[in-house]
Amino acid sequence: MAAQPRIVIIGAGIVGCGLADEITERGLTDVTVLDQGPLYATGGSSSHAPGLVFQTNPSKAMTEFAQYTVRKFARLSLDGAWCFRQSGSLEVAGSPARWADLKRKHGWATSWGTRAELLAPEECAKLHPLLDPDHVYGGLHVPSDGLAKAVRAGEAQARRAGARGARFLAHQEVTGIEQEHGRVTAVRTADSRFPADIVVSAAGFWGPKIGRMVGLTVPLTPLAHQYAKTGPLESLAGVNGDQDEAGMPILRHQDHDLYFREHGDRIGIGYYGHRPMPVAVDDVLAPDEAPQMPSMLPFTPDDFAPAWEESVRLLPQLAGTSVQEGMNGLFSFTPDGMPLLGEHPELSGFWLAEAVWVTHSAGVAHAVAEWLADGRPSTDVHECDLNRFEETQLTPDYIRERGCQNFVEVYDIIHPLQPMERPRPLRLSPFHTRQRELGAYFLEAAGWERPHWYEANAALLDGVQVPERDEWSARYWSPIAAAESKATRERVALYDMTPLRRIEVTGPGAAAFLQYLTTNNVAKKPGAVTYTLLLDPSGGIRSDLTVARLSRDRFQVGANSNLDLDWFRRHLPGDGSVQLRDITPGTCCVGVWGPLARELVQPLTRDDFGHKAFGYFRNRLTSIGNVPVVAMRLSYVGELGWELYTTADTGLKLWDALWEAGQQHGVIAGGRSAFNSLRLEKGYRSWGTDMTDEHDPYEAGLGFAVRMDKEGGFIGREALEGRSEETARRRLTCLTVDDPAQTVLGKEPVHVDGAPAGYVTSASFGYTVGTTVAYAWLPAAAAVPGRGVIIEYFGEKVPATVAAEPLFDAAMDRIRR
Repeated sequence: MAAQPRIVIIGAGIVGCGLADEITERGLTDVTVLDQGPLYATGGSSSHAPGLVFQTNPSKAMTEFAQYTVRKFARLSLDGAWCFRQSGSLEVAGSPARWADLKRKHGWATSWGTRAELLAPEECAKLHPLLDPDHVYGGLHVPSDGLAKAVRAGEAQARRAGARGARFLAHQEVTGIEQEHGRVTAVRTADSRFPADIVVSAAGFWGPKIGRMVGLTVPLTPLAHQYAKTGPLESLAGVNGDQDEAGMPILRHQDHDLYFREHGDRIGIGYYGHRPMPVAVDDVLAPDEAPQMPSMLPFTPDDFAPAWEESVRLLPQLAGTSVQEGMNGLFSFTPDGMPLLGEHPELSGFWLAEAVWVTHSAGVAHAVAEWLADGRPSTDVHECDLNRFEETQLTPDYIRERGCQNFVEVYDIIHPLQPMERPRPLRLSPFHTRQRELGAYFLEAAGWERPHWYEANAALLDGVQVPERDEWSARYWSPIAAAESKATRERVALYDMTPLRRIEVTGPGAAAFLQYLTTNNVAKKPGAVTYTLLLDPSGGIRSDLTVARLSRDRFQVGANSNLDLDWFRRHLPGDGSVQLRDITPGTCCVGVWGPLARELVQPLTRDDFGHKAFGYFRNRLTSIGNVPVVAMRLSYVGELGWELYTTADTGLKLWDALWEAGQQHGVIAGGRSAFNSLRLEKGYRSWGTDMTDEHDPYEAGLGFAVRMDKEGGFIGREALEGRSEETARRRLTCLTVDDPAQTVLGKEPVHVDGAPAGYVTSASFGYTVGTTVAYAWLPAAAAVPGRGVIIEYFGEKVPATVAAEPLFDAAMDRIRR
């Protein structure tokens, strides 16, 4: 029997205690939990957290974390005292825009399996008698939400873990992490050393300090958040006993950045509407230095004044009392508002579970425990993986500014395409100057400025019929996308593909390495390009890739994100036969697509770009004008064309050569908005949106990219044994909206036979097919062409129909001409 790994968890807050419970429940019992403070009110965020648990979230993963937290905490008690009071929640709308947003949230709740209901103002007041119904437009009620007692829940989980063998040690400030040969070996405190095979930092806002000990940037910012308690309210006197504490639903009034909960006969008020108050982690007092606890800073009444005024307006009975006490409590904010989970990219055995609020704590602990014990979590966590960030997103100023902005926007109504406004611009393609000259409207992703449409194409709208959009779906959109789509289908367009990740894989072991990591046969002769998948051992889709074999020992991989590069690095052979290089920053790419693409490109090169000489899914090292390029005959829009790659220093020259030669063919520049419409008409998937590691290739309609019989096998092959499209119980399904003027955007619930059955992943108006196209996960039994379904969009029922895919050019004639 193999020896158990020695696990040291840094931090005995709500996450550390939860993780100890979850990991010992899986039989890994050699667990030591260290904290610099006392047990279990350690002085971190969970020690003062108000404990409101709202499950509804635009992120499926975050909702699942919260759902697990609710289920677990509802079963916990400590010496007979409750750890979770399922009082329900009520979010009220103080404006028409917020009322519309609550309808959107109702859709999220339905999509992710949380029961919720929309209420009229009078119904809201019946649930929460302190509320003045004249000041709200309606509310969203989630009966299973409620209040968590964070310290109590932490200790209850710690006791469970302790009963299985875990030990919890107080007043153990970590001073160093020992490592040898790229692995952690021990954790050092002031007077002790704890041998370790696995170290998990669950230190909360102290995480960056622990990260520095192992050379890891932990991108979070501690920010102060105001919380106050009123004096007693006569109407609550005697209503809530000592054990009950709260009887009404927890309440959010996000139009004014407020939330409320009961404390017996008093009301607690949380406020996010004040100025950001970031704190450097090195300036946080130690537990033995802080007047109360390190995470509780002095209350600043002037910042709270607007909150009190609005609180009295919403809850008029508060006028009879006043703020009796308050604090500015520290919480962790990351650049994208998501937790930081996963293993150090360069130090095996060192893990993070940081930037996690009480709401998601048990779910995160469960996921990390699965990750450690089983190799992967059952919830898709790519949005939370600490390795998701680009280098440009890890500078101190970026981390601080984005963290502060996330604090400001924590209760704002955020459009799915809405970018952060600062700091921008960060990453520019070599074509950026020309794009600005063409009036590009830029949005941002992974630091890149990405054109979504070009004002220069506005004149092409003459004669193009574009349905009117509702106010919400018209944001960050222009009808110009229709003209760009039409020009791509009828003539030729240039698309900037520079932001897509490019990885160079070289060496004598490169072919074998890629064969093992991917599902398709990539060991073809030089000149081939292969569409393939990365799977995890359970058969889940980690990513989809294009692999171009440029020469015998040199491959160029088109990937999705930094997570793909991290996965490659973790699987490198130890003999040095494979080298990896991220070539994204030093290269660029332009897609030349449309029926006239060959007429544009051929005069610029001496090589034959004819169909027989340069077939589909082939690559060639050639030149366009005076620019050396790697040309790949690929198309993500369903038209003839090539992706042309060159170095960043010659990128502008490449663009200019193509633009000049294309004038006689009516060339345009196309943006991401048209691009997304075109790819959905063609049925092309987008990893991270349409499918994740929760789905296997057959469910996602990508079984064609799997070669079960290829020599040597591949990661995930054993898990796929016996699976096929016929055995799939759910399918990524193409839907067309029955009313061409109706738009959906993604994450909306889909109802089959009157009941929620799935959710939309991607959607866009298909300018060629003349209606909105949506892809959705549905039960296989419902994924039958011709089947009618209902999509819920802002509370409205939108009829749609399951369609055979692809909707456009099923015979592939246009691409292969």
